[in-house]
Amino acid sequence: MLNVVLFGPPGAGKGTQSERLIEKYDLVHLSTGDIFRSNIKGETELGKLAKSYMDKGQLVPDSVTIDMLRSEVLKYSNPKGFIFDGFPRTNAQANALDEFLSTQNTAITLMLALEVEEEELKTRLLKRAEVSGRADDADPAIIENRIRVYNNETAPVKDYYLQQGKFISIDGIGSIDDITTRLFSAIDSRN
Repeated sequence: MLNVVLFGPPGAGKGTQSERLIEKYDLVHLSTGDIFRSNIKGETELGKLAKSYMDKGQLVPDSVTIDMLRSEVLKYSNPKGFIFDGFPRTNAQANALDEFLSTQNTAITLMLALEVEEEELKTRLLKRAEVSGRADDADPAIIENRIRVYNNETAPVKDYYLQQGKFISIDGIGSIDDITTRLFSAIDSRN
């Protein structure tokens, strides 16, 4: 089973590249952002709680995130693998994911980290806001906070997977096709 953590700051291109990885490797896409938005739209209790944090540009607490993700994974029988998009965001989440996956007799295969300069991220997010209507992409102060939270709280997860020999840095600048080629090469070299 191929289980990939697609990692990177807001605006790095995780959503775009996830679609291509899903198609090539027949993976199940688990985007915590999509899971949160679905729960928010459905006005579930977990959704309301998640929204209160997301509206401030903060991370949703681990327990809420993990409960949502666990229920999504268990919906699938005999998948070829999963792509985790936007998760894990903390070492505690990475450890919880490892523990959960071991109960399913599988593990993370590798972490692919899209590396993009901060100014480029801000430009991409503002452009995305114009087409997606996502309020969290339109406010420069929220964007700045999301990037700061990523750098301070999420980026250290790289070390978790680096210590396991599963971390691969991917240059996230260039054409979408060029970045996709880099991702495919990284997976194919390990799979």
